[in-house]
Amino acid sequence: MGNLAGKRIVLGITGSIAAYKACYIIRGLIKAGAEVQVVITPAGKEFITPITLSALTQKPVISEFFSQRDGTWHSHVKLGLWADAMLIAPCTASTLGKMANGVADNMLVTTYLSMKAPVFIAPAMDLDMYQHPTTQQNMERLRSFGNHIIEPKSGFLASGLEGKGRMEEPDNIVACLEAFFSVKDLKGKRVMITAGPTYEKIDPVRFIGNYSSGKMGFALAEECALRGAEVTLIAGPVSVKSSVQGIHRIDVESCEEMYQASTKAFTDCDAAILCAAVADFRPKAISDQKIKREKDDLVIHLQPTHDIAAELGRSKRDGQILVGFALETNDEEANAQQKLKKKNLDFIVLNSLRNKGTCFQSDENQISIISTSGRQDFDKKDKKAVATDIIDAMARLF
Repeated sequence: MGNLAGKRIVLGITGSIAAYKACYIIRGLIKAGAEVQVVITPAGKEFITPITLSALTQKPVISEFFSQRDGTWHSHVKLGLWADAMLIAPCTASTLGKMANGVADNMLVTTYLSMKAPVFIAPAMDLDMYQHPTTQQNMERLRSFGNHIIEPKSGFLASGLEGKGRMEEPDNIVACLEAFFSVKDLKGKRVMITAGPTYEKIDPVRFIGNYSSGKMGFALAEECALRGAEVTLIAGPVSVKSSVQGIHRIDVESCEEMYQASTKAFTDCDAAILCAAVADFRPKAISDQKIKREKDDLVIHLQPTHDIAAELGRSKRDGQILVGFALETNDEEANAQQKLKKKNLDFIVLNSLRNKGTCFQSDENQISIISTSGRQDFDKKDKKAVATDIIDAMARLF
């Protein structure tokens, strides 16, 4: 579980076309281990049904002050004491105005006014409404009360007024809450991480590469950043993106480019995690034109690429931490132990292609962490959860 494990979140939903995205927010919060209670405005129910939301949260949706005609009522005060955080997403211009001025005419705003926990607000409206001075004034007023405004395209807590009005993406909203609740045990540390494959050109249109998606490396980078580290992420050619603050991304393609970027960044780092699937060989000669099919066979002569892990292991200074990865198909532990010693690693993360549904392009992984003090095996998990296990191990070495 991540930083939201066990956290109780009140999710407020208002009457916006973006209300359907609340389903994705709920899914992300619950996946991260949170308990979610939905409070929805009457207008919000015009866009998404309480039955859908209740099915996702396994809790009755709260909308009215009174749940029955016998006097049974929902206590906004109890909700304010129960929650670890309140998130209002989507939040319309109307609700922004009511919150900023204390107009408690529905259950959502009343709950907001009783909330003892931090409040996060994700505005959603058209551009003209968003840029109107009244809306901007209301947002500034809410900020002055200590609320956190999650503005579109910000990814995290924004302080400026720029934005396009649409609600920030659900994954980024969840990441915002995760960042708020994260343990900052890496604050002040500089961590370099390599991720993805490398492509070694054969000609202008062909290359030698592998199936690495970069998901594991990006999950590690995000985990480090959420825990307060300043992260340099050196990424091979991948489609994965991250909006987490604190990550400086350097895009490379070949092993040579990754080698140059890694050796330069490592000198100022406290730790490095070498998660990239770097090509071990590259063509001796690269054709400057597309190679035509003229014969029945084609021979490509290969030469070794730089061994980035070995080079960083040689240059590692006292106090620096170096973590490597070993993807094996046979003799897993023996090969990993040999790599651990030969490349001067503090520990090595071992995974195997024998574990179906893990490794390349998968959202899950199953690892063992091997060091000079022994071996620790882990269950198959989502790569974000695997990243937490790895960074926990690294953080203990500081």
